[in-house]
Amino acid sequence: MLCNNKKEMSIKNSGAAAATAVNTNGKLPMEENEEEAEIWKVAVSRFQAREEEIERKKMTVKEKVQQRLGFAEEATRCLTQTLEELEIMGDPMRKEVGMVRKKIDMANRDIKSLAQSCQKKEKEYKETLEAFNEKNKEKTHLVSMLMELLAESERVRMKKLEEINKTVGALQ
Repeated sequence: MLCNNKKEMSIKNSGAAAATAVNTNGKLPMEENEEEAEIWKVAVSRFQAREEEIERKKMTVKEKVQQRLGFAEEATRCLTQTLEELEIMGDPMRKEVGMVRKKIDMANRDIKSLAQSCQKKEKEYKETLEAFNEKNKEKTHLVSMLMELLAESERVRMKKLEEINKTVGALQ
């Protein structure tokens, strides 16, 4: 409707400008203005009628869709109820089976979480074992270096001790 009002205003403004201009058809400006106004009124009313018709058709289609959705929902409810009745008739132990299935599902969830926890712990264990082995290798290397240093130190001490012994033996 807002667009229609804007069009009408621009049409009226252009019509007013045409009325003040010199008439090229040989008609009086006033007659031409009335004819244009009448033409525009007819065009606007036709446009509004078309808009209203489109809106009515839109509402009709919307109502049909809503009606069909209602039918589909009702059919779905009936089918669900029928399916439940068939399941009850087909398996008299259905409740017990359902309970066992629920317990199995719960056990599966627990197993899944425990498996994830176990995988985390295994990963941590492997990382810790790797760090332990690395530190153990480092320790072994350091111990062997210490043993070499001690052996070298002992050898040097023995050599000095022999030199001192020879010096003391020579002084006597």
